Amino acid sequence: MAFLADALERVKPSATIAVTTKAAELKAAGRDVIGLGAGEPDFDTPENVKEAAIKAIRDGKTKYTPVDGIPQLKEAICAKFKRENELDYEKNEITVATGGKQVLYNAFMATLNPGDEVIVPAPFWVSYPDMVALAGGTPVELEAGIETGFKITPDALAKAITPNTKWIIFNSPSNPTGAAYTADEIKALTDVLLQHEHVWIMTDDMYEHLVYDDFKFTTVAQVEPRLKDRTLTVNGVSKAYAMTGWRIGYAGGPAQLIKAMAKIQSQSTSNPCSISQWAAVEALNGTQSFIPTNQDLFKGRRDLVVSMLNQANGIECPVPEGAFYVYPSCAGTIGKVTKTGREIANDEDFVSALLEEEGVAAVHGAAFGGSPNFRISYATSNAALEEACERIQRFCGNLK
Repeated sequence: MAFLADALERVKPSATIAVTTKAAELKAAGRDVIGLGAGEPDFDTPENVKEAAIKAIRDGKTKYTPVDGIPQLKEAICAKFKRENELDYEKNEITVATGGKQVLYNAFMATLNPGDEVIVPAPFWVSYPDMVALAGGTPVELEAGIETGFKITPDALAKAITPNTKWIIFNSPSNPTGAAYTADEIKALTDVLLQHEHVWIMTDDMYEHLVYDDFKFTTVAQVEPRLKDRTLTVNGVSKAYAMTGWRIGYAGGPAQLIKAMAKIQSQSTSNPCSISQWAAVEALNGTQSFIPTNQDLFKGRRDLVVSMLNQANGIECPVPEGAFYVYPSCAGTIGKVTKTGREIANDEDFVSALLEEEGVAAVHGAAFGGSPNFRISYATSNAALEEACERIQRFCGNLK
């Protein structure tokens, strides 16, 4: 329509939301569908966090707050960064927003000009390149395939940097692959970044507490303190604390950048929900004892899914270090035909046919900039995962 903004032409709807919506529609129509598209824990928010929210309501903490977070939450975030990441931030170096997505969006809106480039390692979370484009920047995809464990190399990073590069987005553990970088791997990348003083680093650490097999999480500014002054360390309570719907994300970074991001937020959403902020204070300051328990549950699910998918014809599924996703290759199914006569030409055809014929909803790899693959979220019950993987095995076994 003529009155719509040209900027809309630069972005695509979220593929993960589209898959979840399609699965819900099929379920409503009576189909037996197992949805493995959504990226949220199936656990409930911890009781102490819920009680803190209820208390905040009863105490009348329901008014506007400072635009980018109450002081008590900023203090809790500073303590978290110090305790878990060996990072020292002051309250004026902390921002709180309506989810991690808004933190990223505010940063891009506050810093990008036409012609500015943002290096986006692929496979990537679907929103990264579109947020860059909406903010007027140019996303530059840097491919990291299955042969490198879905991790970029120092040489590839060095070649991708140009005089126009303003940011690199660094997501570890990764959505969609679950790949996580060791401290040594991060150090090799930061050695490159130290040579390019005009490049800023945006680290998306949302899956920090979901790592397995004794993997030790580290973040960029922790590994290379000399980069702290041009790093935005982004995190939130959504994944580790099963608080996706509470919509609280946060970040630590240079005060000048944080102030600019607050200016953007003041003219968009203003403050995040006051009740959610008080719940997040308790999440960060309260007991963390449930996190190892959840890690163990997720690890068991990961191992189940990886094992069963690797038994499916034409599927290769690497073992991810973290998050709650697997990102198997379906290259061995390309060019084959399903039992209903549908030809599989790419990963989108694969997940479409899988949903229609077996009732398993996954997200195609092209949406994440990495084909021919598909993403499965194992943030659901073992029974549902086992049934879904059996259906995938059957689907692949019927291909001709």
